[in-house]
Amino acid sequence: ASYGPNPICKGCLSCSKDNGCIRCQHKLFFFLRREGMRQYGECLHSCPSGYYGLRTPDMNRCSRCRIENCDSCFSRDFCTKCKTGFYSHRGRCFRGCPPGFAALEELMECVEGCEVGQWSEWGTCSRNNKTCGFKWGLETRTRQIVKKPAKDTIPCPTIAESRRCKMAVRHCPGGKWRRPAKTKDKKKKKKNLMERAQKQHSIFLATDKTSQ
Repeated sequence: ASYGPNPICKGCLSCSKDNGCIRCQHKLFFFLRREGMRQYGECLHSCPSGYYGLRTPDMNRCSRCRIENCDSCFSRDFCTKCKTGFYSHRGRCFRGCPPGFAALEELMECVEGCEVGQWSEWGTCSRNNKTCGFKWGLETRTRQIVKKPAKDTIPCPTIAESRRCKMAVRHCPGGKWRRPAKTKDKKKKKKNLMERAQKQHSIFLATDKTSQ
């Protein structure tokens, strides 16, 4: 090296006092560092964050990562570490994982998630394991897990859901349908009011005759 004692020339085959390394030893990577308006060359064993090592017959160089939101990369189109807040997936960086993949928070990576099939048709409307005898019941539909997740800690989407339904057959064959308690109480209350009104009407008629 032309300026061997100078630390800036460490690992250089040729070096400039003002511009630092111009050529590097065979195994090292040439990195052009910029500080304000000044730039100078360095010879490094590994490239800094945001760069990757590109080996060529002429000279190994540190090339900048061009992948969006990437902090360090293995090659031009494969990121090994994403910036804070981004998930790594197949060499790229994402705010959220693509469909079919789940976020592994501890590693900030997207891994294969739980895949489920299509929903089945809604089942028979029933209540208390009966398909008659009530006005309202519940019907259920399900779907199967097609592929289990890569990690046991990743939950699967719900595979069963129910909804309220109106029973097609309200009266059970050979049985007596009973109204719900609320309806029965309401009918009884209405009957008591009618009886009370009739009683008051009778008293009024009797009083009216006496007065005549």
